[in-house]
Amino acid sequence: MTRPRSANIKILLLATALLIVLGTLFYTQQIVRQLLERERDIAALHARSLEFVANRPADHGADQSDYSFIFSEIIQNIDFPMVLTDSQDHPLPDYIINARNIELDTALAPEQQRIVLEQIVRKLDSQNPPIDVIIRVTPTDSIVQRLHYGESAMVTRLRWLPYIEIIVAGMFILMGYVGFSHIKRSEQSNIWVGMAKETAHQLGTPLSSLMGWLEMLKGSAGEHPKILSTLEDMDRDLQRLQKITDRFSKIGSKPSLREEDLGAVIGSVIEYFQQRLPSRLGQGKNIEISVEASGRVVARINKELFEWVIENLIKNAIDAMEGSSGTITFVLQKKDDEVILDVRDTGKGIDLKSKKDIFRPGYSTKPRGWGLGLSLSKRIIETYHDGKIFVKETRPGRGTTFRIRLRA
Repeated sequence: MTRPRSANIKILLLATALLIVLGTLFYTQQIVRQLLERERDIAALHARSLEFVANRPADHGADQSDYSFIFSEIIQNIDFPMVLTDSQDHPLPDYIINARNIELDTALAPEQQRIVLEQIVRKLDSQNPPIDVIIRVTPTDSIVQRLHYGESAMVTRLRWLPYIEIIVAGMFILMGYVGFSHIKRSEQSNIWVGMAKETAHQLGTPLSSLMGWLEMLKGSAGEHPKILSTLEDMDRDLQRLQKITDRFSKIGSKPSLREEDLGAVIGSVIEYFQQRLPSRLGQGKNIEISVEASGRVVARINKELFEWVIENLIKNAIDAMEGSSGTITFVLQKKDDEVILDVRDTGKGIDLKSKKDIFRPGYSTKPRGWGLGLSLSKRIIETYHDGKIFVKETRPGRGTTFRIRLRA
């Protein structure tokens, strides 16, 4: 079985969207990685500058403008958080100088500020490893300080950017998918309605003529029993055609629902089929159709359309019969505020791979099937009766059970 063209288009769109998402993530992560490397270099430069300034000889005659340039033009422009601590990761006393780009409440007591900074230091270490700053006190002794640094706001925003883009793109894709599906369903519905109403219109004129001719034949038949019997059969078939025309005319408009005895409605359809089963099945085949109901079961339905569903299910079950005999059983029951109708057959069953497609318009396992019967039944039950129809159970080679749920 080949997938429908629309399914292939959806898969292609999803695959393209996935490639775009992966490409965006990869490209953004590359930029983030480059920015992080740049910030590491700047943090390392700051650490080396601190070492250089602290370790230079007291009588060094270098121009102080060299150092002021480093701190004013490079260090002061750093936009990511930094905290200078001792070797035990305790913030150095002058918090204002030794902590940059940190939101610290200066109204807090020094001890509270230290606690807050220690928490910030642990957070910064989770982002980047600290850099050691070695300050020599004597030729043999030195003090180790540690420079802790995090990510700039720009890097953080860039990290979140692809996810925001994905969410926004996903929303647009979802809206487009929902809109496309709605338009597609509307187009399919319009096709159904147009085809049904045109069929009803085309059948109406010849039916009226045939009914007129039938009445003329009845008047001229006299008392001939064989002719009268034939005319009665013709009359029943014309009434049947009239009922089919009425069904098609109701497609697309809201049908009127009335309380009906479902057992009686199903029984009338079964009676019609039983009269025609021999000619439909041919010689050597025997199919029994029966109704099982615990009492009178009533539901609000449109009788003509509901009979159409029952006919489609019977035809579907008959087509599934492969042996010389079989059974089709309608089981009616009422549970709380709903009516449940199970339609069981002893046919060949449904392939599990095809189970989800049987209600799709155009799907058929028969060489000359149109694939409209079950699709139409689903539309009648779910759209016009606010019910539910689905495959309750199927076993290859042992039969299928369809279930219909209706409001009691």
